[in-house]
Amino acid sequence: MNGRFAPQLSRIPVLAAGVKAGSLAEALAEAPETIGPHLARYVNFRRDAFCALNTAFIDDGAYIKVPRGVVVEEPIYLLYVTAPVAGSNAFSMTHPRTLIVAEDGSQVSVVEDYVSLNAGISFSNTVTELVAGDNAVVSHTMIVREDSQAYNVSTLRIQQTRSTQVATHSVLLGGALVRNNVHPVMTGEGSECLINGLFIGVERQHLDNYMLVEHASPHCSSRQFYNGILSGHSHGVFHGRIIVHKDAQKTDAKQTNRNLLLSDDAQIDTKPQLEIYADDVKCTHGATIGKLEPEALFYARSRGLDEASARHLLLLAFANECLDRMKEGAVRDHVETLIMKALPSALPPAGPQSAEIERNWEEVG
Repeated sequence: MNGRFAPQLSRIPVLAAGVKAGSLAEALAEAPETIGPHLARYVNFRRDAFCALNTAFIDDGAYIKVPRGVVVEEPIYLLYVTAPVAGSNAFSMTHPRTLIVAEDGSQVSVVEDYVSLNAGISFSNTVTELVAGDNAVVSHTMIVREDSQAYNVSTLRIQQTRSTQVATHSVLLGGALVRNNVHPVMTGEGSECLINGLFIGVERQHLDNYMLVEHASPHCSSRQFYNGILSGHSHGVFHGRIIVHKDAQKTDAKQTNRNLLLSDDAQIDTKPQLEIYADDVKCTHGATIGKLEPEALFYARSRGLDEASARHLLLLAFANECLDRMKEGAVRDHVETLIMKALPSALPPAGPQSAEIERNWEEVG
């Protein structure tokens, strides 16, 4: 069943002249000539089955356009709500499409928030195309906090031209299975890209992150920082791949994945990867897998905290590494509130699983 959805946009106090933020279907009907040059021009729907499925079922979504030189002061908030049929064998399937075009010299912050209205099986297959013109500054935040029976596959394709600054933040908090694909391509010289993320898994959640960063022009830099917190029987995946093309000399790229396993049954598969075809670059990658350090717990407890509070404080500090890379403001405050609610129980599980305290940090890459 192909479910219906309606993106809700926050009320912007003052919408700058020429800024468009509304329904993709309406924009296609009113001015297809402005949508055509960008819609489905960047995602590889010929090789990606989920992108092909989304493209085939394009019905509606969100369209945001910021004209040349315009600065949008307030973040634009897109709320996608799935409403599965509770208590039945039916399921809902939606294919939201988002197109964001930030023209030369513009600045904008966009939030995509995916939630479930009630319990039930649902599948959301989302595709976002973000186009940043010369000297544009764009911030994009993806939040997934759907029901424990929800399946979410998202693809964010970013096209960067000369001297752009793009920051993308992914916060994965809910869903039975979540697949998060982020694919920036820096086609213009002097571009910068920050890929920042946090995933928190509990019970039997599966959270899968695939990053593909392409350096196609010289003098570009990228930073990838992903932190994972996994408890219960949850399973996390981080596959980060950086491709430096032959002409992308003077590339500066860094990739880091850090993970905390809070139980013996939690799993993480991490694979940082570099593919370099240029000879004048600076690239690093690495990953860590570990547990809460007993020394840190002891120090916190020696200052008067009980064990539950000490563990919660350390988990919050680990999660705050993601928040610290976000600009201060309404979006960061909103994400911080969601993370506080999503952190696993502060106390370790009873029984053999408490043996995780004996693990040591392990580094690969």
